[in-house]
Amino acid sequence: MNTKKKIIIASTLIAILAVGGEIALGSHIKALAEPTASHATDGMAKNKADKDTPKREDGRKRGKGGADGKGDACRQEGPAGELKTNKGEAFGPGSTSTTAPVDSAGSGNNSEQAVTSSVVISNGFNTDPQDKGRPVVLIAAALGVPTEVFREAFSGVTPAGLESQPSPELAQRNKGALLKVLTPYGITNERLDEVSNYYRYNGRNGEIWRNTKATATATIENGVVTGVTITNPGSGYSSNPTVTITGPNGTITATATVIYTQDFKTNGSISAITIN
Repeated sequence: MNTKKKIIIASTLIAILAVGGEIALGSHIKALAEPTASHATDGMAKNKADKDTPKREDGRKRGKGGADGKGDACRQEGPAGELKTNKGEAFGPGSTSTTAPVDSAGSGNNSEQAVTSSVVISNGFNTDPQDKGRPVVLIAAALGVPTEVFREAFSGVTPAGLESQPSPELAQRNKGALLKVLTPYGITNERLDEVSNYYRYNGRNGEIWRNTKATATATIENGVVTGVTITNPGSGYSSNPTVTITGPNGTITATATVIYTQDFKTNGSISAITIN
């Protein structure tokens, strides 16, 4: 082989090696510059997952019942209206778990319902027709004599009428007729004047003698009226008043017992009320 052919062969070999090295070097550089398809796909999935998933925050930073006590604890409604706290949250200082009372029916209210009632005492100022509007029963009791005794004494009196005052002469005659019957019972002129003046009244405009209205309250047990408590016995009742009680189950009536004494404050007062 001559020298010229050796040079051509050597040049060709060098060119082949150069091209092969460039190809190898280029592939290596591309491998370093770009990841393979599988690696690129894994990286994108990982980046997307990191972006879509919210970061978990410490309960102390959320301010919703965290350990630092800021904010309210999360609550959810359980069966029968019971309020439950989220067990995943911690209560802060001063926080408590509240459970609403539940009755056996699950209505959520175990307290006794408020019951309202009223007691109305009316009337009680009737007089016997033969007394012509005078409270003879009260006058006789205040004097300390039976009612029939005072009626007997009053039979000798000439009335001046409920709406007018008797003349001095008529008043003197009438007092003499009364004392004639009452003196044997220890009634003095002064006591007769005191009692007569106390129960004297002007019947005009429906007015009556002095009196104090009685009051009472009802006792209720299990929604039923079981009794009546007198809070003020009153005074001046000449007949049994009407007692009406309104309770949870409607309206009922009761009977009042009236007593008569020589004391103006208790004469014609209610001593007891009995449910009919």
